[in-house]
Amino acid sequence: MADAGRARKLADRIREIAAETLERRVKDPRLGFVTVTDARVTGDLREATIFYTVYGDDSERASTAAALERVKGLVRSEVGRQTGIRFTPSVEFVADAVPESAAHIEDLLRVARESDEEVARAAADAQYAGDPDPYRADDEEEGDRAAP
Repeated sequence: MADAGRARKLADRIREIAAETLERRVKDPRLGFVTVTDARVTGDLREATIFYTVYGDDSERASTAAALERVKGLVRSEVGRQTGIRFTPSVEFVADAVPESAAHIEDLLRVARESDEEVARAAADAQYAGDPDPYRADDEEEGDRAAP
């Protein structure tokens, strides 16, 4: 089992190699606006998972996934050639869920902001339920007792 630092460095290098290979060597028109976002390698350095995002609708995402499946061997051979490690890890492309997660978080923040504004509007005209200063001042009471 390799140490975590070596696996992290190899994953970063694989991410760079995959992005460069997809940009320069692959001429498939189905690979439109694909961005390699991350790569992870297992602890034994035998399997690499490359995460990507695609700008477009569901049909473009599906065609990009098919194109990436087709060029998986080319990317793996480039990784082996450029890294020079003894065993070239198998490569798997996985669609990254970051854009969907970010959109969901933005929706939640918008709802929270609207709720905060509604509470602020309700609090602007609010008054205390009892006296504005419900606490008795001890100084006033002691002064009243000493006078008689």
